[in-house]
Amino acid sequence: MLDNNAICYSIKRSYKAKYIRLEIHRQTGLTIFIPRFYKISELSNLLQKKKLWIIKKLNEINEDRTKILEKEIHGEFVLPYLGKYLKMKNQNNQKLPESIILEDDTLIINHRQSNNGLGQVIEAWYQQQAEIIIKKKAGELCKDMNVTYNRLTIRKARTRWGSCSQKGNLNFNWKLVLVPEPVIDYIVIHELAHLKEMNHSQRFWNLVTIYCPQWRQHKKWLEEHEADLTISNL
Repeated sequence: MLDNNAICYSIKRSYKAKYIRLEIHRQTGLTIFIPRFYKISELSNLLQKKKLWIIKKLNEINEDRTKILEKEIHGEFVLPYLGKYLKMKNQNNQKLPESIILEDDTLIINHRQSNNGLGQVIEAWYQQQAEIIIKKKAGELCKDMNVTYNRLTIRKARTRWGSCSQKGNLNFNWKLVLVPEPVIDYIVIHELAHLKEMNHSQRFWNLVTIYCPQWRQHKKWLEEHEADLTISNL
């Protein structure tokens, strides 16, 4: 109980974590990541100290849910895309093949009755767009930064926006297609910089700064909006 609010949360014990981490997402709510030997009995004091932040974030999610619900009730669906919002028009024509077409600021969807729900169809479209956009950006930025990667993969990740392996393989979260393009550029530059500096040393950040001077601003944007980057239950 936090200020007379009943708060549900999940606990995940991490064998690698050195510190406690709190995450709040629309679909999963509050999750607390704790180090291996942390005593769960100490969580109560931690939650009381963080209660203002927790309650604020949960309220923001609930308010956003209400806004989405109101738009659905009035027959208007909106979906995030490259930092903006697209209107969604579902034709539901059984005589036409299943398809998604982007026209101006409207996503025209023909979703037939099938084993795939509308949310799955939209997510598949997002992943296709993410692959096209991120691969194009990576190709252009590789030339500017004079680096070469081995393989680039688009995945569905819960905690990472991108990663770079010792073999030069790059992985990116498809949800990057939901954020503004300058923020996508920052993530791509971040991972490409690891091809030269496989660490987060000052030399690494100096390299990132050369190609993305406003990286701090973009990093902060991701931290503040991460909980909002979900597809509503369609």
